[in-house]
Amino acid sequence: MSNYINLSKENIATEHVCCAIAGMKHQAGVNAKREWLASRVQEGHVFRKLNENGKVFIEYAPLETAWVPVVGDNYLYIYCQWVSGKFKGHGHGKALLEYCINDAKAQKKSGVCVVSSQKKSPFLTDKKFMVKNGFEVVDTLEGGYELLALSFDGSQPQFAENARQQKIDSQDLTIYYGLQCPFIPNGLKEVTAYCTANNIPLNTIAIDSLEKAKALPGMFNNWAIYYKGRFQTIHMMNEGQLKKFLAKLDD
Repeated sequence: MSNYINLSKENIATEHVCCAIAGMKHQAGVNAKREWLASRVQEGHVFRKLNENGKVFIEYAPLETAWVPVVGDNYLYIYCQWVSGKFKGHGHGKALLEYCINDAKAQKKSGVCVVSSQKKSPFLTDKKFMVKNGFEVVDTLEGGYELLALSFDGSQPQFAENARQQKIDSQDLTIYYGLQCPFIPNGLKEVTAYCTANNIPLNTIAIDSLEKAKALPGMFNNWAIYYKGRFQTIHMMNEGQLKKFLAKLDD
């Protein structure tokens, strides 16, 4: 039996948060993540991880307090589930998901939901894995994004109506970002520096409240890029990735 632990207000300052275990350039992001989590655990937010030095965890919360443009009644929402490296193939993904499902049932929730995509994305939970464990597509957004749900009572969550817009008024490069992911602060720093050096107009919009997250104009998973008024991607970028991304769009 593997040993898993849940982060709490008592241990959050000393336990690692899995995503960015190594790499000093992401430590500012790790500290921001800890602060964000400390405020969320009292809302029923769960961060459960393997009690080893590895990237093996699941993170979920009540849908009503989940910082995503998804709405529904009495569901749990999975933000992220990750098993990497040598820990793959040992049943950790299934064990963590079963914990979440059993937690939902114990709380008498209506089900569990998660955002995924038709094609595998590095920043979204794998659709094939979720479908294999009983989840079904209950809603879709332009761009191949899908909301999957495991319903216990037949009810279904959905994307918020505002998320279906997938567009904004500004034509400038615009990035909506949160601080839930440890990689974001450094990525934002590099992107901002690149845009400044190359005279590229850039708007950065902090999603720092539940209300802002629920009211977003499109798909969001801690990071969303808009360009020329249209939603482009949730792919978090550094300087090099942004350079290639803009070159491709402007071809």
